[in-house]
Amino acid sequence: MAQYQTMRGSVAGTGASRIDAGLRAHMNKVYGLMSVGMVLTALAAWAISGLAMTSDPAGAAAQIGEGRYLTDLGVLLYTTPLRWVIMFAPLVMVFGFGMVANKLSVAAGQTYFYAFSVLMGLSISWIFLTFTAMSITQTFVATSVAFAALSLYGYTTKKDLSGWGTFLMMGVIGLLVAMVLNIFLQSPAIMFAVSALGVLIFAGLTAYDTQSIKNEYVEHAAHGDQEWLDKSATMGALRLYLDFINMFMFLLQFMGNRE
Repeated sequence: MAQYQTMRGSVAGTGASRIDAGLRAHMNKVYGLMSVGMVLTALAAWAISGLAMTSDPAGAAAQIGEGRYLTDLGVLLYTTPLRWVIMFAPLVMVFGFGMVANKLSVAAGQTYFYAFSVLMGLSISWIFLTFTAMSITQTFVATSVAFAALSLYGYTTKKDLSGWGTFLMMGVIGLLVAMVLNIFLQSPAIMFAVSALGVLIFAGLTAYDTQSIKNEYVEHAAHGDQEWLDKSATMGALRLYLDFINMFMFLLQFMGNRE
């Protein structure tokens, strides 16, 4: 009997070690995919803004500041109704991804995520017209440090954060409603409140999502659900990517120096 218990404990220990090793590899893949998405977003935003702006009055379609002009492409992207399509297209893609993720192959899911990242870059490229490059860089660094600390907390804490989920998602819905309303109201006070709450909500979501990704992996790995495990890294990367981007954009309202 003692020998049986020893053997069972050894097998259980081996299984736990296998899951731990798999979890580390899984989280590395999640962060790796997220990082590639962030690079694609940054490159797309920088490239599009560069094509949309010029310092040459002769080739300008509209002036936006002293020595700064929009090209024809800039006018099309930022001053016509097309800007609303560009603004909301990433949101549509997020909902679309949630609906078709299980039907896509691993490669197709990653391609979808990368395409979304490029479109997000186009959607936020306007920040280069509004804020200085230095303040954008400083905000990105601050967001990176905060994100790393919050994600580490979510991964290592023994506290169950699952109770945060409903509250945080209600907060996200409230933010979306307030932001849409403020498109028409143009209230600085509402914008300030939305930005402050946005930073707090997506800070919480960073820790919550990290713990959720970890717990979901452990649960599915214990049941040997390999198909889910193969596809879940992309969904995890998307969740953390959205947390980072939104925290960055809301922080930029506080830390960004306007041109």
